[in-house]
Amino acid sequence: MSQQESGPDGDSTQESQTTPSAEPEDRGKLRALEAVLFMAADPLPPEELAEILEVTPKEAEALAQRLADECADRGLQVTRIAGGYQMGTRPEYGPQVAKLHKPERFRLTRASLETLAIIAYRQPVTRPEIESIRGVNSDSAVDTLLQYELIREAGRKDAPGRPVLYRTTEQFLGQFGLNSIEDLPRLESIPVEVPQVVEPTKETEAGGAEDDEEDKADASSAEAD
Repeated sequence: MSQQESGPDGDSTQESQTTPSAEPEDRGKLRALEAVLFMAADPLPPEELAEILEVTPKEAEALAQRLADECADRGLQVTRIAGGYQMGTRPEYGPQVAKLHKPERFRLTRASLETLAIIAYRQPVTRPEIESIRGVNSDSAVDTLLQYELIREAGRKDAPGRPVLYRTTEQFLGQFGLNSIEDLPRLESIPVEVPQVVEPTKETEAGGAEDDEEDKADASSAEAD
């Protein structure tokens, strides 16, 4: 409905009564994306988001980036992890969030961390290959990493005995905040101190054995829990 009124100079002006316009479709999809990511327990790949939002994967990625930009000054953030998108709290607010919800933690021994690093950078890799690099038996470390689902079996190598091959998992990417294995630091960029070559002694052999015993103890404790 419109109404004409005379202006100061005598000309007629038209004042139109308007109604609020509906929310743009893309804004609605952006809010839908926010709700979906908030409720999702695991990272969602662009293809799955596209199906949920009824858009193309490219449009889903663009919406995720827009949402990440909007969350720049909020307590929540949108990150790309393990090939998908996930909404979570910002690290700087971890101490406050931990008072409400204590995250599940697990401890990795030096032996497990060494083994995990070898698998991450050399995958797919077999136990004998891992042990040739570490110089000690790695059965307990591998079993611990399998139990925590940080690595998985990835077939068998075409070699005598057909040993099992191991790769890292999406759980590994998520735990270390990586989108893909390509996000690992390049080895040449990591400063390494070259150790002095010494003959093995009972003490050094015992040290490796202690780590393996820690892995066995951790595995037994986890099974008990």
